[in-house]
Amino acid sequence: MSSPELDTRERILKATLQLLEKHQGQGVRIEDIAQMAGVSRQAVYLHFGTRPALLIATARYLDDVLRLSERIQRTCSAPNGVEALDAYVEFWANYIPDIYGLAKALMAVRETDEAAAAVWEDRMGAVYGGCLSITQSLARDGLLAPGWTADSAADFFFAALSLPTWETLTTERGWTKEQYIARTQRALKRAFLCTD
Repeated sequence: MSSPELDTRERILKATLQLLEKHQGQGVRIEDIAQMAGVSRQAVYLHFGTRPALLIATARYLDDVLRLSERIQRTCSAPNGVEALDAYVEFWANYIPDIYGLAKALMAVRETDEAAAAVWEDRMGAVYGGCLSITQSLARDGLLAPGWTADSAADFFFAALSLPTWETLTTERGWTKEQYIARTQRALKRAFLCTD
């Protein structure tokens, strides 16, 4: 049996997620979240402290609900950088549609909302960290083509996986998920890997 405190925390997180997606991140106030969760404004602050902390917790809650750690396991257990690159692109292509509503909401308001910017930086920092880990593996194995450092390759990898790039290719240009995966994997390997 779960405790009332855990139930309250989860109700707040669910309400925050629903309101962020519904309003595309704009104008979502602590008061609105509290009302939807059926708690006081003070209860929200008691559980999360600050609005940025609440929004970061909400993004991480969504990752838990979507079983992020299980879904990224193939990337983490890949025996080498090339297989990790393929697995990471495939993971991302399958994950981004599930987080798209929250991601789009955060992108829409991050320029004017410090809390949303903090969440965006936190989540994109994790994505970039995955890119960097893979390019460092390629560099360690001597597979990174001349002209790339692990850092510059990670920058390019991260940009290739960005929400606007994914959105342009899948939504605007009509690529299927399978096309996005195969073409992105191929393009990144052609860019990064030594041909010798």
